[in-house]
Amino acid sequence: MGEVILTMKGIDKSFPGVHALDHVDLEVRRGEVHALMGENGAGKSTLMKVLTGIYTKDSGTITFEGKEVEFHNTREAQDAGIVIVHQELNMLGHLTVAQNIFFGREFKKGLGIDDKKMNEEAAKLFERLNIDIDPTATMSDLTVGKQQMCEIAKAISHEAKVIIFDEPSAALTEAEIEELFKIIRDLRAQNLGIIYISHRMDEIKVITDRVTVMRDGAYVGTLITEECTKNDIINMMVGRVIYEDPKTHSMVPEGAPVVLKVENLNAGKMVQNVSFELHKGEILGFSGLMGAGRTETARAIFGADPKQSGDIYMNGEKVTINTPQDAVNHGIGYLSEDRKRFGIVVQKSVAENTTLATLKEYLSGIFINKRKEEKVAQEFVDSLATKTPGVDQLVVNLSGGNQQKVVIAKWLCRNSDVLIFDEPTRGIDVGAKNEIYKLMNKLAAEGKAIIMISSEMTEILRMSDRIVVMCEGKITGELDIAEATQENIMNLATREIS
Repeated sequence: MGEVILTMKGIDKSFPGVHALDHVDLEVRRGEVHALMGENGAGKSTLMKVLTGIYTKDSGTITFEGKEVEFHNTREAQDAGIVIVHQELNMLGHLTVAQNIFFGREFKKGLGIDDKKMNEEAAKLFERLNIDIDPTATMSDLTVGKQQMCEIAKAISHEAKVIIFDEPSAALTEAEIEELFKIIRDLRAQNLGIIYISHRMDEIKVITDRVTVMRDGAYVGTLITEECTKNDIINMMVGRVIYEDPKTHSMVPEGAPVVLKVENLNAGKMVQNVSFELHKGEILGFSGLMGAGRTETARAIFGADPKQSGDIYMNGEKVTINTPQDAVNHGIGYLSEDRKRFGIVVQKSVAENTTLATLKEYLSGIFINKRKEEKVAQEFVDSLATKTPGVDQLVVNLSGGNQQKVVIAKWLCRNSDVLIFDEPTRGIDVGAKNEIYKLMNKLAAEGKAIIMISSEMTEILRMSDRIVVMCEGKITGELDIAEATQENIMNLATREIS
């Protein structure tokens, strides 16, 4: 590691009713990958927004390359050499790769745009990053991993000196994560300072040099990665010990009735002849590599995507599900992996989101009975231990883990018998994950039947009573949790069935 390139000292920021940052410190050196960790709501994103000019700090100092600075917008930060690669990609699908990289900064030829020059400059960026991407390709044709690489190239095009990676691996496959790490190591070798925000503990040990931990908006401390353990970091993050032992045997009572039965379900290339049963009080894990067809199966069952053939039974009775409303009417709730797009309305309150699937029950004529709605929402806030100032708080202001609890409350309010959790802890920190796990176990113990789709092997092994494994749209095997290991799950996840 080289000299200090960036120092944030005593950064303080308050919003109405919330002390978001309480005198936070951060130091980044040239040629280091510096992890920034903390639970959702710890203040990591707020600190980065202060750094990049989205928010104005109340007090404290930012020193960059030896000079005190204060940026008033992201353009000023970019021009100085501080760039953020967001978790949610900001690319325009209909434009080419080169057009996206230089969007708003296009090279001109006379009165027109010089696409040839942009393609050449994009090619130079990819060469520098050792990436094989065609600058003339349409962005929407690329995989999520390749789009992420384009975001990194865009950051480099600003002559970045500090790059912030915000949950960069959240939607990537294992192979794509390896490619990402190669690029990050190359950037470190080029003496850039890198801030790496992630909830994936194993990644932190692999790719970072130092770790700064935040909790409840305050600075807890900085550790040298190779000198600390995973538990050291977790204890600093949450202030308590969290155990992540895998489940050793099924918790489903013997003879538990079948709640959901799916027979020979077909829905395009990604759902081929899928059959399985789900019992009362069971957590059925769906495992497989990205693109295996797990989410597509869930969406076909829920009626979100059309199915071509196959039968669905609820409590022994054959049901017709052509729309999500049909699924909801039959007692199925679906917590999408993209909760902000399909699960919640972020600009509405906790109370409004809680009653979203049962709104008719809260109508008095043409008006909503707000008192009744708020009373029910408060009951779920209390029972799920949702952290919110009140049920009138906008969901956009809650952390990821608490947003997830609001989605769960919506389906519990509907009293769904079957709950499909698709990537239930994606983008959620280790403490909030633990709370979601406890909640899922509690729901199963109360008799709810749960399908859990997860890309995290430790999560599958910790939570599932039984595991269904998919590969390329087909079920390749089924394992009782007592016989499940990472190795035999991966063997099934990579085994094609003709």
